[in-house]
Amino acid sequence: MVAAVAAFASSSTYADGPGRGLTANFEVGLMETIVDHHFSALRMTELAAGTDVRTSGNLSPTEGTSPSPGFPPTQAKASSDEIKSNARMENRTQREQIFQLQSLLHDWYGINYQPQLRPEQQAAIGILEHAQPGKSFDRAYLEVFSHHHYQLFKSLNGCMSGVDRRHEALARLCNQMWHAQTSAVDEMRELLEKNFGIADYQPFSDASPLQPEGGNLRGQHSGGR
Repeated sequence: MVAAVAAFASSSTYADGPGRGLTANFEVGLMETIVDHHFSALRMTELAAGTDVRTSGNLSPTEGTSPSPGFPPTQAKASSDEIKSNARMENRTQREQIFQLQSLLHDWYGINYQPQLRPEQQAAIGILEHAQPGKSFDRAYLEVFSHHHYQLFKSLNGCMSGVDRRHEALARLCNQMWHAQTSAVDEMRELLEKNFGIADYQPFSDASPLQPEGGNLRGQHSGGR
């Protein structure tokens, strides 16, 4: 009985600490990547739905999002209520996921990570900043944000299969993000067909999904018994 309790305590301690072996550096890079990716999504969704410094408390299809640090207040550029609704939901969800990932980085690795815009994400934001409000923006948002989601799928697949097996909170969060973002891409593809007659939109621009992954056919690890 004592041995069982000791083993459980040891397991719990490990679960609250860094990943073992190769998983540690992977988890840090993964979580920082997702935080930055989500941070850029906040700006994209702000451009779609607009920002509200203070809301009335009433539910409304014209309600904006909370403004993100470092960005100016923004009027909604989307004309579609469906797109504005999509943007608000994405903004709220990804804002909370940033907080969750920052908490895990702090608790497991002692890292107080602050989001930053990476060049490729700034380029995507630039497309939406320069798009004309209305239908032109609606189409740009659906295409750019679908691609933005797609860019994270490989990282999420790696998360669900490559983080420390004792870090269930991280694996579960990645699983939730994967399902939410694949569903969101499907919704945006539907809106592209419904509003713009685009029936074959794909969030990638080459045949890369059909290409083999490459690398070691047995994966990798740092050793064992």
